[in-house]
Amino acid sequence: MYFNSRESRCKSPYGAVTCGTQVTLSVYPDRGDAVERIVLVAHGEFADTWEETELEALPLGGEYVYRCVYTAPGEPELVWYHFKIVSADGTERRFGKNGFQPWEQLATFQLTVYDGTGKTPEWFGRGVSYQIFPDRFRRAVRRDVSGLVGRRTLHESWDEMIEYLPNAQGEITCSDFFGGDLAGITEKLEYLRSLGVTTLYLNPIFEAASNHRYDTADYRHIDPLLGTEEDFRVLCETAKAHGIHVVLDGVFNHTGSNSVYFNADAFYPTLGAAQSRHSPYASWYHFSRFPDEYDAWWGFKTLPAIEESDPDYIDFIIEGTDSVVRHWLRAGASGWRLDVADELPGAFIERIRRVMNEENPDAYLIGEVWEDGSNKIAYSTRRKYLLGAQTHALMNYPFRNALLHYLLQQDAASFRDAMETLRENYPPAAFYGAMNFLSTHDTPRILTVLGYTGTWPQTREERARMLLNASEYHKGMRRLRLAALVMFAFPGSPTVYYGDEAGMQGFEDPFNRATYPWGREDHELIAYFTRLGALRNARASLQGGSIEYLRAEGPLLAFRRTAGGVSDLVVCNAADTTSTFAVPSAEGEALDALTGKRFRPAAGILQIELEPLEGLLLIEG
Repeated sequence: MYFNSRESRCKSPYGAVTCGTQVTLSVYPDRGDAVERIVLVAHGEFADTWEETELEALPLGGEYVYRCVYTAPGEPELVWYHFKIVSADGTERRFGKNGFQPWEQLATFQLTVYDGTGKTPEWFGRGVSYQIFPDRFRRAVRRDVSGLVGRRTLHESWDEMIEYLPNAQGEITCSDFFGGDLAGITEKLEYLRSLGVTTLYLNPIFEAASNHRYDTADYRHIDPLLGTEEDFRVLCETAKAHGIHVVLDGVFNHTGSNSVYFNADAFYPTLGAAQSRHSPYASWYHFSRFPDEYDAWWGFKTLPAIEESDPDYIDFIIEGTDSVVRHWLRAGASGWRLDVADELPGAFIERIRRVMNEENPDAYLIGEVWEDGSNKIAYSTRRKYLLGAQTHALMNYPFRNALLHYLLQQDAASFRDAMETLRENYPPAAFYGAMNFLSTHDTPRILTVLGYTGTWPQTREERARMLLNASEYHKGMRRLRLAALVMFAFPGSPTVYYGDEAGMQGFEDPFNRATYPWGREDHELIAYFTRLGALRNARASLQGGSIEYLRAEGPLLAFRRTAGGVSDLVVCNAADTTSTFAVPSAEGEALDALTGKRFRPAAGILQIELEPLEGLLLIEG
């Protein structure tokens, strides 16, 4: 029995389909198998009942193949299907992704059915993104922390060590600031544009007590250490003049405990939910015992959780005439990234998407999801992020995980398989619009991950001081160049976490959030990222071309991107030894856009020798 849902001879069209699409499925039984009937068995994840649909597959004359045409549901759906095989003696067997299996062990195939009528902005996935942790990128104006919410301290020097040890009460407060601001980002837009950046993703910028600002204190105001709303408008206007869109971090699942809405520390003059049940914000939160027992994000009492179904909160954040979502889009933002999207109700996300469409149909909505978002189950609920009414795309943690596994374990096949699973499961616009990255504020720095060879330091003191030695740095840098090559050449928006292009190191939070090393950058690495950014913005094949894997075996990875008859070939060797391999190529010289090396195929075959940890981007023809 043979059926591969990724092959056109077995399933057409490829991958996810729009509502109502007719899908042709062809099954190839073993010629020695006495097959009487083959039946497609399908059911929808979101249907009112678990009732299965059965569709007879008919044998084709002259071929040992059974074929049926399945009409996808008229509404967005996640369809699970397998095949029932009835033998001549009446025996029934079930065939799924893991072959013939008993029903309880059967892995079914997935068909994503999405609403394709909505417009997906193309600017995000085609271009290069850059993520900034605002307090740590660039300081243009030195400000004072006195009179601000929280118990903040301000470092005297930009190059000082971050605070990483608990205070006397054993708490990690994240209350030390360096004073990076919006004006500092505006000052460096020329630098960002030189990297090829077309999207700027900012971690939270609203008033908050912590340096990460995920404990929002006031959604209506820019944090005073970052500047003013006017500074934000200037940033957006200047960025737009450079061809750069600004995307904000929307933290709508929780607020800070000392926010104007909760006000546990009574910092604000207005009445917060922690002070009175008569507060205008009382319905936003759930108290099991007032005022000190309440729902909080992952149990952190400084982050009281929001009741996202509360009408007043929905009006404030989304649907009011000057709601938070509307206000900052009007101020210049081009999109939102939703923090902890798994913890936001689907209806809440749909409302955000609808309002964004009203304000600016070209605005982009990204969700923070760490797994395959097409079939994610969160809080016992199958999610609908990518079916057309919620997010445009998601953060692509599966890409980072698969790429690290390839580079560190020399397993190109696992990378290909993981990415082909996403390509099959995601609507094309979501696959090509994914936020691909090597590091974020929630992961260790990519150079540290790729270079460090010992057992990770156990204490925060050790991790704070640990840097790669010369040998580790050299190997980590070679691997980083390979990783960046794959990311910039892959479908989805290549996203650079500030300072990765300058050679920054660091373990997990907070060690991945040091200040940008102005004056101490690795200029050779910056030049490499600059070249990749230029190629990404110049080559239509890299922005939106098809992808074909030519080699994915051990340390060797080769794939081709093609658009409009123009192809780019990416070849990588993750091994510590030289590798030689052949790939099919069009006649004519191939030029490596990174080194200037030239290769000429013979009889349609390109013989390539790659040095250890070397990668090439070959422009063919």
